[in-house]
Amino acid sequence: MSELNRRGLLTRAALAGAGLVSADVLAGTRPAVAAGAPDGACTPAFDSITVQPGDSRYNSFLRAHNTRFTGRPDQVTIATSSDDVAEALGRAVASGRRVAVRSGGHCLENFTANAEIKEIIDLSQMSDVYFDEKRRAFAVGPGAIVAPTQNTLFKGWGVTIPSAGCSEVALGGHILGGGYNFFSRVHGIAVDHLYAVEVVVVGADGQPRTVVATRRRNDPNRDLWWAHTGGGGGNFGIVTRYWLRTPKVDSTDPGMLLPRGSNQRVRNVQWSWDGLSPQAFAKLIRNFSTWYEHNSAPGAREVQVWASFSASHQAAGVVGLMAGVSENVPGGEAMLDSLFDAVAAGTGLTSASDTRSELAWLDRDNWFWGPPGRQKDKTSDLKKSYTDAQIATIYRYLTDDSISNPGAQVNLAALGGKINSVRPDATAYVHRDSILRAYFTPGVWRSEAEDATHVDWVRKLYRDVYSTTGGVPVPNAINAGAYINYPDVDLADPEWNTSNTPWHGLYYGANYARLQQVKRAYDPRDVFRHALSIRPN
Repeated sequence: MSELNRRGLLTRAALAGAGLVSADVLAGTRPAVAAGAPDGACTPAFDSITVQPGDSRYNSFLRAHNTRFTGRPDQVTIATSSDDVAEALGRAVASGRRVAVRSGGHCLENFTANAEIKEIIDLSQMSDVYFDEKRRAFAVGPGAIVAPTQNTLFKGWGVTIPSAGCSEVALGGHILGGGYNFFSRVHGIAVDHLYAVEVVVVGADGQPRTVVATRRRNDPNRDLWWAHTGGGGGNFGIVTRYWLRTPKVDSTDPGMLLPRGSNQRVRNVQWSWDGLSPQAFAKLIRNFSTWYEHNSAPGAREVQVWASFSASHQAAGVVGLMAGVSENVPGGEAMLDSLFDAVAAGTGLTSASDTRSELAWLDRDNWFWGPPGRQKDKTSDLKKSYTDAQIATIYRYLTDDSISNPGAQVNLAALGGKINSVRPDATAYVHRDSILRAYFTPGVWRSEAEDATHVDWVRKLYRDVYSTTGGVPVPNAINAGAYINYPDVDLADPEWNTSNTPWHGLYYGANYARLQQVKRAYDPRDVFRHALSIRPN
C-alpha cells in the first residue's frame, strides 16, 4: 500500500471513529420560499409520493449504508411535511403494517431493513435548514445531511452544530442519540443545544398527532423533548423538525446562538507496523489515554485539543494519531505538540510520517468516508486507559492474520471537557464521565461470503477486551457503557453479553426508567420498536 493511500485510509478511519464532520460533497440547491411559511422555510420540490414494488424507483429506496441488511416493504412513502408523515403513519397503523422511519439510512443494524417492516416512511426530502425568527433558533429538517447543513450554517451565520461523523449522514437519527464530534470537548454534544423538537406520535387510539416539545421548564411536553436528547432513534415517534440554539445565550444576533466555526491546525503522525513491538504499541495507547485522563476536565485549556488514535490492523501498514486545535486558540500549536510528545515518550519509535496542515472550516473534500458496504461495528466509552491485559488483547487481534482488511481497527477518540459539565440526568444522553470513545470495526467489505470472517473477528475482539466484565463494557472505574448511535444487537444477546447488566444499562444507565415512562406516555401501542428500542415495561 502506498504512503498516500495509507495516509488517506488512516485519516478517514480517524474521522469516522471520532465523529468529526466531514466532506461537503452533497450540498444541493434550495427550493423557493413558500407563501405563509416560517421565515427561511422552503417549499418541497414535489408532493409526498408512495412507491411500491414494480415501480422503477422502488429498489433504490431499499438501499442502506450497511449493505448487510435489505428489506422489501410493501411500500415506501417519501414524505415532504409533518402532515405527510402523519397521514402515512395513520394508514400504516390502521392497516396493521409494521412501520419504520428512515432519514439517511445509516443505521448499523437492521432496524429499518428487515422482513417485519412493511412500510418505510422516508424523510430524506425534509432537509430544510433555516433560522426561525419566531423561536430564535435554527430549524433543521430530519433529512438534512451533515455536510450541506454545516455548509449552510457556516456560510450564512458562521455557526456550527457539534454533530456527526461523516458527510452523508442525515441528522434525523443522528441527533436523537446525542450527536458528537471532535469539537464536542469545547462545545458539548448536539443535544446540549437542542431547544425544541417536532414529533409525530401515535396515541392509544391509533391516531397520529404532531407535538412540539421544548426544553422550557413549563412545557407540558418537556419529557418528550428530554427523551430526544440521547434516547436514540425509532423509539417514541417520527421527528419532523429540530430547533437548535445554545442554552443561556440571550442575543438578537443569530450568529451568537450556536457555537462558532473556526479553521483548524491539524497534525497527523503515523508509525509503521514494522518493528512495532507489543511493548511499544502498549506504550502508545497508554500515553495517549493518560494525556486525556489528565486533560479532559471541563474548563481546562487542553479540552480545545481534539484527537483520534487509529490503532489499525497491521494490514494497513501503520497506526496513527491525528489531532487538532482551532487556529484562534492562543498557544494552541504548543498544546498540540505537547500531546504528540507525550504519546511518543518512551516508545523508542521513529515516525513514518509527520504532517501539519492548516485546515479551512469548509475544506474537507478528502474526508469522505466512502461508499456503502457490509459492516459490523461496536463502541464503548472509557473513563481511563485500558489495562495492560486489554491492550495486549487488542494487539493480538490487530496482528491476527485471519483477517487482512486494512480498515480493521480500534479507534480511540477524545471526549470529556464540555460534555462532562452536564449532569447525567439533565439529558437522556448519560455518558457524562467519559474521556475516550472506542470504536471497534473490521472495516467495510463487499461480499456476503466474507460476513462470517469479519463479524466473528470483531465480536471476539470486543468480547475478549471486556472478558472480565462479561464480554461488554459494564460501567465501573474504567468502563462507561456504550453509545446508542452505534447500535449493536450483540449487547442484548446472552451469547455475547454474559454480564448481569442488560443492554439498556450499557446505553442509558439510570436514565432508562424515565425513558420508559416517556415511551408509555407517547407510544402506548409500541408502534416504534426494534431490537434495541425502549421497552414500555
